[in-house]
Amino acid sequence: MDARQLLKEKKFWFASVLIAWAAGLQGHMMWLQKQESFQQKFGNLEDNDDNTTSD
Repeated sequence: MDARQLLKEKKFWFASVLIAWAAGLQGHMMWLQKQESFQQKFGNLEDNDDNTTSD
């Protein structure tokens, strides 16, 4: 298949956008999971700082 013809195909662009969107969503979900894991391990650092300064 010719590369120029492939670039003109709407299916190719739709599949490319769908794959990029799915990869971005997966990366975002992994980032959220990492943030949640960090918060469960260390708690909310801002709240801890406020509690120690008010005592």
